[in-house]
Amino acid sequence: MSQHRHPRHRTREDWVCQILDTRRPIQARVIGIPYQVELEVAPNPNRVDHVWFTLKVPPCGAVQLSVNTMSRLNLLAGQDPRVRVGILHTAWTEKPEPLLEESEGLDYTNIEAQTPLEFSYREHEELAEMLITRGRAALRVEAWGELYRRDHLGMHQIHSRRASCAVSTDVLGRDGAIRFYLPDGNAEMFLFKYCGQP
Repeated sequence: MSQHRHPRHRTREDWVCQILDTRRPIQARVIGIPYQVELEVAPNPNRVDHVWFTLKVPPCGAVQLSVNTMSRLNLLAGQDPRVRVGILHTAWTEKPEPLLEESEGLDYTNIEAQTPLEFSYREHEELAEMLITRGRAALRVEAWGELYRRDHLGMHQIHSRRASCAVSTDVLGRDGAIRFYLPDGNAEMFLFKYCGQP
């Protein structure tokens, strides 16, 4: 059956069918070749709160990542809408091959226990510029989050899933993040937290 195929051999249709069949969010990990990085396109500029990364992931085709640059829910609740960002620096020697696979997700608690990180507030424009600059420079982009299907195959929830100032639901062990493999052999993994998240 298609759900048992090796992740490198699964097509877009396989993933779409699984999303439709399970009727639940699918936690996943993707590695792709970035070919379009842009600020979200919206009729109302005040509603632009994402950077979009479109990755080539053969044989799935295009997968669009949607990364928040602010929290609209916190803004509507009268809380601080800015995103706190921690950056984990590593190095790479071989470019990872593109893939899309189911994943248990990340747990920021485990990551921070191994490598303490400083999370700094970033304004929407500053964070958008940081993400766009790195996305356009990267040879590969890796991300953890939830797959969704609209008119395209995409991934969102690329941030901490702990309860925040505006969201009371506390989702453990399903955090998301994005990593950029840069041409100089360095990699930067961006972790995101909202107001009120530990």
